[in-house]
Amino acid sequence: MNKPASDMREANRPGGRLAGRTAVVTGAASGIGKAAAGLFAREGACVALLDVNEEAGRALAADLGSSAAFYACDVSDGEAVRETFRAIAADLAPVDVLFNNAGVSHVGTAATTAEEDFDRVYRVNVKGVYHCLQAAVQGMCGRGGAIVNMASTVSAIGVPDRFAYSMSKGAVLTMTLSVACDYLQEGIRCNAIAPARIHTPFVDGYLAKNYPGREQEMYDRLAAAQPIGRMGAPEEVAGLALYLCSDASASITGAPFPIDGGTILLRP
Repeated sequence: MNKPASDMREANRPGGRLAGRTAVVTGAASGIGKAAAGLFAREGACVALLDVNEEAGRALAADLGSSAAFYACDVSDGEAVRETFRAIAADLAPVDVLFNNAGVSHVGTAATTAEEDFDRVYRVNVKGVYHCLQAAVQGMCGRGGAIVNMASTVSAIGVPDRFAYSMSKGAVLTMTLSVACDYLQEGIRCNAIAPARIHTPFVDGYLAKNYPGREQEMYDRLAAAQPIGRMGAPEEVAGLALYLCSDASASITGAPFPIDGGTILLRP
């Protein structure tokens, strides 16, 4: 951790929708995770930022000040996740909120996806979510808590060239339903967010790698493919995550929430 625990506890003050709570955000160093971490901190939470990108994670923690602390953690490593959650409980307080956001993508069909790429997506997007779920629910039992997992529109619909990614996000949705069912009596809520295309650094990197010199043209095509005519913004997903992690959604569990610009229900 890069801040004294006393500073973090001082920051965990009244005045927001997550006031008095300790929140874990995985994949916090960029994109949706970064947007959510900042919003959670502004809403009064002590935010534990988990990511494999130490430079970006520490920079974000510095930007957020005493409301956040960075923990270098590879979510695909079960022991590393368990150690990190133990450290968070010791440094800050037991975890009240988990935004299970870390993930990787892959482009390919069943025929073109190499086994090593399939395994990489599985390790991060499936086992990573499992590791964090297991660590979180063990600490929340008897206390309650809120968990939000990052699923996708591909949990419900077919998308070309996303075989491994679709596999992983289908698993995230069913894990969400299972945890919501198993931990009702423990006061633990578990929901999922299912975005379509969100404009993150991943999108920009994908376009730069695959369409050099044509980035804007291809960006416009991808944006126009969504019925509302644009990609979503990380801040929009973060706002939904905040709602699902707060008391405003106290009666909601076991639900997938599309934030997809009409992709699932309005696509041609």
